[in-house]
Amino acid sequence: MKKVGFIGLGVMGYPMAGHLAKAGFEVCVYNRTTEKAQQWAAEFDGSFALTPKEASLDADIVFACVGNDNDVRQVALGEDGIFAGLKADAIFVDHTTASAELARELNKIALAQNKHFIDAPVSGGQAGAENGQLTVMCGGEQHIFALVQPVMAAFAKFSQLMGEAGYGQIAKMANQICIAGVVQGLSEAFNFAERAGLDADKLVATISKGAAGSWQMENRYKTMFAGEYDFGFAVDWMRKDLAIAFAEAQKNGSELPMTKMVDGFYQQIQENGGSRWDTSSLISLLKQN
Repeated sequence: MKKVGFIGLGVMGYPMAGHLAKAGFEVCVYNRTTEKAQQWAAEFDGSFALTPKEASLDADIVFACVGNDNDVRQVALGEDGIFAGLKADAIFVDHTTASAELARELNKIALAQNKHFIDAPVSGGQAGAENGQLTVMCGGEQHIFALVQPVMAAFAKFSQLMGEAGYGQIAKMANQICIAGVVQGLSEAFNFAERAGLDADKLVATISKGAAGSWQMENRYKTMFAGEYDFGFAVDWMRKDLAIAFAEAQKNGSELPMTKMVDGFYQQIQENGGSRWDTSSLISLLKQN
């Protein structure tokens, strides 16, 4: 497992591929904007390809991290896609947050071609990608995950096989549902505290040590109190992820009342021009009143 391909060099993929190169893997990258791929190759002493197929040729593992289901299909399928270049017994690992349905579809295609597939959405945001501290939720076969896990360790602090193909994506949906609720709770608590005259630093230093503590609290409270929202996962992307969760919830009969409410708040932020603000911008709606 020394030769890898990496498809998609956005804010997540660019540093993830970089960590693989630094770990000693021979990395060939592809990006829709060729200049970005050339830049990466120069920075990390790797190579770049003009198609996903070319980046996948002779690779032991091909990673992808793109935008949504349609983007995955564009880079994976067709005569210039990942599967067209992937050799027998090689592994396609998709880090895109996408639907479980797509993961199952790609797994069937892989098995039919004597290849392997792992759905592997990540949590940790841009900072986690840059620092090599991502958490990876995987779906697929145990023996294939065992081959992939030590390679992913180049950019992940933790990875877990959740079950068969599609279960990684379902775990990511649960993750986003949790985050939506946590950020709304923090927004209400911080707005309440600010209006009551509490000192933000003293408040968080105290309640973060108890049951209310969370990563979001400790890493976003200063910017939330300051009304600054340019520090992480964008509202547009959160709404995309929540839409995937709502679709899956319809299939399994789950009720997501709180999540739907928070999604409505994010829609208001989009309508107010905050599409690219980070998810902590929920507090901005409360500050307006």
